[in-house]
Amino acid sequence: MTPALGVVLVPTLPPEALRPLAAAADRHLDELWVWEDCFKESGGAAAAAALAWTDRVRVGIGLAPVPLRNVALLAMEVATIHRLFPGRFLPGIGHGVQDWMGQVGARERSPLTLLREHAQAMRLLLDGHEVSTAGRYVHLDRVKLDWPPEPGSPLLIGGGGPKTLELAGRYGDGILVGSAVSESELEDSVAAGRLGWAQGRGPDAPPMPVLAHLLTATGGRAHQRVEEELARWGHTDGAPGRGVAGDAGAIADAVRRLAAIGATTVVFQPTRDEPDLDGFVEFLGTDVRAALDG
Repeated sequence: MTPALGVVLVPTLPPEALRPLAAAADRHLDELWVWEDCFKESGGAAAAAALAWTDRVRVGIGLAPVPLRNVALLAMEVATIHRLFPGRFLPGIGHGVQDWMGQVGARERSPLTLLREHAQAMRLLLDGHEVSTAGRYVHLDRVKLDWPPEPGSPLLIGGGGPKTLELAGRYGDGILVGSAVSESELEDSVAAGRLGWAQGRGPDAPPMPVLAHLLTATGGRAHQRVEEELARWGHTDGAPGRGVAGDAGAIADAVRRLAAIGATTVVFQPTRDEPDLDGFVEFLGTDVRAALDG
């Protein structure tokens, strides 16, 4: 099965770069993703704006770090966007990068416990329940959203380690795997997520949605640009899956390999020096999609 195709606004670009990228994604791709890296851009504000500027593309946040937010406030934000743009919003949450959380005084001793409590409460609130809980980190007293979205509206969870991804599979509606992940690392991530997915839903559960990023470059200096970007992330091993450069056929082959591992959505991550984002998105949605369908 051909996965959905998306593109991410890398937060090294300014917020004003979002509108033209959203328009291009709306014309050519299935999904548009925004990151909420500290201390760059708001995921909720960016997602709402992108949804308002477009007609059909699904827009996701990967990821909103829960240590920065009260669970009721985040549930209110997510519910509002779900109701304004039903069927097109894909919010994702995670425990955040711990060094960043420490910079703002939000680093907790057990980020996994925080993420689990947050995800459980969020799911109940979004499904319209009144929630009272006194956990280690999440405390709610008869909290109920006045305007919840449709029950079962998606809430994805992501991260990097196996324990986080197992939790994501158990409590989320799909898992988000980080950038610059090799194919072997993606296999491990999907296995961890599926373990949690089966624990949370049983052996007859539907297939687990998996979002995987693919650092991608085309045109002049494509291979060098990918290598330079990976080096900024500390990856110099050249492991398959971390990135791809070349023509539509080479990129389509990389997408097929990720799909065979379990990716149901492949989000193309342009290098930070991509010279033509509109052309990049059009190429993905036309040439690469044709190569996948061929």
